[in-house]
Order: sequence, then C-alpha cells, then structure tokens
Amino acid sequence: MEQKLSIEEITRLRQDTPGSSNVIHLNNAGASLMPWPVINAIQEHIKLEGDIGGYEASDLKEKEIQGFYHAAGKLLNTKPGNIAFTANATDAYTRALSSVPFKKGDIILTSNDDYISNQINFLSFAKRFGTVIRRVKNAPEGGLDLDDLEKQLKDLSPRILSIIHIPTNSGLVQPVEEIASIVKKYETLYLLDACQSAGQKELDVEKLHCDFLSVASRKFLRGPRGAGFLYISDKALDLGLEPLFIDMRGAEWVEKDTYIPRKDATRFEYWEFAHALLFGTKVSIDYCLNIGLDRIWNRVQFLADYTRKKLHEINGLRLLDEGPEVCGLITFTIPGLEAEIIKEELLKKKINVVTTYRNFAVIDFDKKGVQSAIRISAHYFNLESEIDFFIEQLELLISHKI
Repeated sequence: MEQKLSIEEITRLRQDTPGSSNVIHLNNAGASLMPWPVINAIQEHIKLEGDIGGYEASDLKEKEIQGFYHAAGKLLNTKPGNIAFTANATDAYTRALSSVPFKKGDIILTSNDDYISNQINFLSFAKRFGTVIRRVKNAPEGGLDLDDLEKQLKDLSPRILSIIHIPTNSGLVQPVEEIASIVKKYETLYLLDACQSAGQKELDVEKLHCDFLSVASRKFLRGPRGAGFLYISDKALDLGLEPLFIDMRGAEWVEKDTYIPRKDATRFEYWEFAHALLFGTKVSIDYCLNIGLDRIWNRVQFLADYTRKKLHEINGLRLLDEGPEVCGLITFTIPGLEAEIIKEELLKKKINVVTTYRNFAVIDFDKKGVQSAIRISAHYFNLESEIDFFIEQLELLISHKI
C-alpha cells in the first residue's frame, strides 16, 4: 500500500470529520475529533435503545457486538477471546493491575515516564499491600536504559513490569520491540499501556510479548470518550489471573461459596457497559485499519516534524521532547507566559491545545525544571496550513500583539 495520504484523501477524511470545519484541533492525544461513521454508529444504537429498550437492543445486535472483538483482535493481531471491552484506558489498566495477586515485598518495576494515574496506582498498592516500586533508569538520550532494565529484571525478579509505550508528556516513544526481546526471557508479567499509540502506530502483541495491553478509544483511534479495551494474553488467562472486582459477566456463581471465572477475556469485563460506545469503538477501529496504520504513522510523523521545525525557529520557546524516537505529541514552554494563558488565547482563535502540569509528570518535569507546559498533537486530518496559523498566532502571543 502507498505510504502517503494524498491531498484528495485528506480532503475526504476532513469532510468525514465535522469538527474539522469548526476548530483547528491539535489535541488528538487528549480526545480526537470523531468521524461521521463513528458518530452515526453511536447515535443509531442510542436511538435503538430508546425505541425498544437497552437489554432488547443488545440482544438484537449480539452478532454486531461480537464484531467489536474481531476488530480489536485484528488491530492488535490477536484472537477475539483475548479482548475485553472497558470504560476507558485507565479502567482497562487497573483491571489488569488488580488481577496480579501481590504480596508484601513484591516489586512493581516501571519507568520514570509512566502516566500519572499509573504512578498513583503503584503508590496506592505500596500503601495498601506493602509492594515496592522500582523504576528503570533513563538512557542519556531519553527513554528506558535497556541494560538497566535487564539488570533489574534479572536481579529483582519483579512481580510485574509496567511500561507506557508513548508517555503523555514528553513526545517519547519507548523502545518496545527491544523491551519485548528482553522481557520474554523472564517470568515477570508485563503490562503495556498503549493508550497514546493505538491508532497512531502499529501494535502487534505477538511481537510486543506483553501479558496485558490497555487502549483508549478516544485518542488517536478517534473513537468515543468513556470507552477502551484490554488485551489479556493466553499466558495470563492460563495463570488464572482475574480482576479484583470480578462480577457476574466475568464469572459464574455455581455454589453458595464458589464461583468459576470465564475462560476467556470476558472475565475482565463487567455486566453493564455502554453498547453504543462499543459500536463506536468498533467503527473507529475499522476506520483506522481502512486507512492503514503505516500511512497514519507516516502522516502524523510528517506533521510532527513540520511543527517541531517551526517551533524551533521561535525565539524563547523551549521544546521539552526527548528520545531517539519521538511521536505526534509535542510539549513546549514559553518562559514568561503561563501555559493556561497560552491555551486560553489560542482557544479564542479556535485552536485546541492542552496544558500539562508538574503534578502530571513529577519526575520528568522536575528533571526539566518546569511547572507547566503546552502539549499539541496533530492527526492525519490536520493540514500544514493549520499548523502555520497556529505558529502565527503563537508568535503574535509572544510579541504581546494578541
């Protein structure tokens, strides 16, 4: 397949995206603009529930519901039975983490760049169960120090390794292929947070050798908020891992004091979830795969490179991204201008960006000596002319002309 999206294709994709005519959306790492097929799938099922009832609607659409698991399996190169639908990426992540039977002294090995909610989870487990947090050193150029990763896996035998593929705040892409080649040699469970990479970059769980992988629907997949999904490996299922708060969908109550967990990833699902959002997520996956992840990554990288070059030319602006490989997430500060003011002023020009703060990434921001920053993230439907207008408005803001 041709690697580049043509101008004609981008035009069609923008016509498919109603929000693109209202705003310059540079917050796709927060929540992207949904295309019409996703919007329609959600609205159609909501209407069906209103017409005939929620339970009746899901019964009527059972075959179509199963289509979600096939689509998600295709996205991640796994079987439908290894996929669980969840309420969001953090929900997926915590269901996975809660399935590990931690004991006092067990080690959670992670990175310095893991997401705020993940880091808080580790601290909560340490407080409640007496687990110990260890973090892999960063390499001088950014990203995990692979030698230190292997040393800690070998010396500490951690209960679980948790890595975020693309951190939310530094533009970094962790070397997950190299991590996979190391972690597969050890018994340590491996939880990979792919909330920012799904829909932006190809994900193949056979190559990633992870036991769990969590995904958000709303980001680069361009699905709805309030939805996500979790991959659970055959190894994790065969070990009998199950979420701490398993319910009637995840298990069968067979005797007064006995339940049996489901054999497949259904054991990580809850009885009640928004089927309309499941349909929206399914369509967003199909939409992504129809374009092609290699072509999406090519376009996102082109726009990110284009933007970074423009930002480099602005006097006083400081880019915070680091690592041997960077992605579509770009963070920067402008000394003397508060991030929130920048965001508000750009919003007046119908440009969507997002602020990020020290308490979102304490380790990373303390190392860089910053309290807040702006994050931008273009997607394949964004235009170079939109980037140019954003840069122009940023320069006017710096010169105090707006």
